[in-house]
Amino acid sequence: MNRISPYERRHEPLLSRRGFMARLMRHALVAGGLIAASLGVGTIGYRTLGGLEWVDAFENASMILTGMGPVSPMLSVAAKLFASGYALFSGIVFVTCVGVVLAPTVHRLLHHFHFEEDDERNG
Repeated sequence: MNRISPYERRHEPLLSRRGFMARLMRHALVAGGLIAASLGVGTIGYRTLGGLEWVDAFENASMILTGMGPVSPMLSVAAKLFASGYALFSGIVFVTCVGVVLAPTVHRLLHHFHFEEDDERNG
């Protein structure tokens, strides 16, 4: 049977430590790419709609994305609407990145305990 999932199934052995580290690195790169893209969207939005200089737009986007809060006040309605939407978007990005980074470890733990349970039943 041809399967798409990159994860081993319950009846398959645990991935080697080296393979697991490679999987973890791939997930971290995906999360990093999502963060970089989100930071780019925020920087461009604050630059164009907020009228901030590039470094100030980058600072505002970084602070919102990390949950610290805005630095520069937004004066126009468009800028305020963008800042509100970007803040909500940033919260979703944070939760998504945490899930992406933790998924391999949680899968490995669950797979490991499933293996022990199967060994006890068969032994």
